[in-house]
Amino acid sequence: MHIPAPRSSVPCLLLLLTIVLGGSTPLHAAPPNILLIMADDLGYSDIGCYGSEIETPNLDGLARGGLRFTNFCNTARCWPTRAALLTGYYAQQVHRDALPNLPGGSGGKRQKWARLLPDFLKPQGYRSYHSGKWHIDGPVLPTGFEHSYDLQDQGRFFSPKTHTEDDVKLPPVEPGSGYYATTAIADHCLKCLRAHQQETADKPFFAYLAFIAPHFPLHALPEDIAKYRDRYKEGWDKVRQARWERVQKLGLVEGQLPPVEREVGPPYDFPEAMQILGKGEINRPLPWDDLTAEQQEFQAAKMAIHAAMVDRMDREIGRVLEQLKAMNAFDNTLILFLSDNGASAEIMVRNDGHDPTAVPGSAKSHLCLGPGWSSVANTPFRRHKTWVHEGGICTPLIAHWPHGIAARGELRHNPGHVIDIVPTLLEVAGAQKPAKWQGEPIPAAPGLSLVPAFTKDGSTIHESLWWLHEGNRAIRVGDWKLVAAKGQPWELFNLKADRTESINLADQFPDKARELADLWEKETAAMRELAAKAK
Repeated sequence: MHIPAPRSSVPCLLLLLTIVLGGSTPLHAAPPNILLIMADDLGYSDIGCYGSEIETPNLDGLARGGLRFTNFCNTARCWPTRAALLTGYYAQQVHRDALPNLPGGSGGKRQKWARLLPDFLKPQGYRSYHSGKWHIDGPVLPTGFEHSYDLQDQGRFFSPKTHTEDDVKLPPVEPGSGYYATTAIADHCLKCLRAHQQETADKPFFAYLAFIAPHFPLHALPEDIAKYRDRYKEGWDKVRQARWERVQKLGLVEGQLPPVEREVGPPYDFPEAMQILGKGEINRPLPWDDLTAEQQEFQAAKMAIHAAMVDRMDREIGRVLEQLKAMNAFDNTLILFLSDNGASAEIMVRNDGHDPTAVPGSAKSHLCLGPGWSSVANTPFRRHKTWVHEGGICTPLIAHWPHGIAARGELRHNPGHVIDIVPTLLEVAGAQKPAKWQGEPIPAAPGLSLVPAFTKDGSTIHESLWWLHEGNRAIRVGDWKLVAAKGQPWELFNLKADRTESINLADQFPDKARELADLWEKETAAMRELAAKAK
């Protein structure tokens, strides 16, 4: 499918910048370009530089040349994370996720003052481009982007029916056309960058590259699946253990690997999907050796497709990186890579349905990763997407910027959250929010800039971090985290000593648990007060 070339440009920036490891915020003569890359349903250890067996050489290269954050968090779900990512507020504060007695999500519209990042970058000369998943209320261009490819149909990687170019609906993609969503999203980003270079190379750019991969359905190119076809036949228990050993060797997480919660399945029950998918599907992460031969074959094929989707995403990122180098923009581009939530334990059949006779990973199949492999993808953490235990909310975060980050291959262990992305990018761009938007005061946002962490000894220190999604709730203060699944009692963990949430200390430290529970209630009430002012 042809996507018209957008009208934009990329700066040939020669950045005069001095930065000393351990020094202060970098000073630069020209603002950097920004490339913000987001994966969808990618687990904490799903890329090589975070412990995976999946081949991701381009992301691994960015990690070697920059920073990896080991304690960075999202909101546990796609649309709240995307709202927080581009506004700098918790999604509940801007009507994009629910609070008690106050709905959010698909029906929630942001307040007028809850503007997205491009509006605040524009006064600094930035031109902004969006490619891929949107999942934020309203059309794209009114939020400050010059151009957009919005792939709204996220259930058909080979033939989407609903997608737009610059908010104008495009015709459905015909099956068998050669279209593949991950490649098409990268193609649009490349067109934006090339047009930017041709037309406005004197200006900096902000490119938001939002892949759908590896979100279900598990759809991948046959040649990519073939690469991993036999790799997962040893089963999820052995693959998880191997990942844990690499995670430790890389210095990402210390502690112990908690046992798989065999009784925890998908967050939503779709018994009809289990019937459609057949006897090979299983909705609990049982010991691999307890599975039938049919189940083992079916499950190994699913993980091979998941790996193929991650592998292809990395290859497409590589094409974008090559374009930056061809534009002489690579060294002065701040590149951030992260995921919107942890890997998904969901099992459902949607969109075009599932043909049991179709080749796994092809357009007529509809497979989901499920809790067995999601437990691997989220290694070494507990739970999955939608839960706010570490498995649901922890994301890789890679930061690469040769002209602004002197560190090479280092780790940063300070906690962070997607609400920190906006203040970080505003600082490196030399931009500030106005006090008001269209006459309405802009409330203070909870995010903090990560720029201090770009230096050797700097860090960002939050007084607290807060979560709520579908009744799952948590709060973190320092090394203490209080967390509960919906309808379950609070659990208390000291993440410095027990990052993998293996030892519940609620009974041992009841006063600390009570203190954090009271603080969670207080912060929830404050968020509701802000959100309720403008429904």
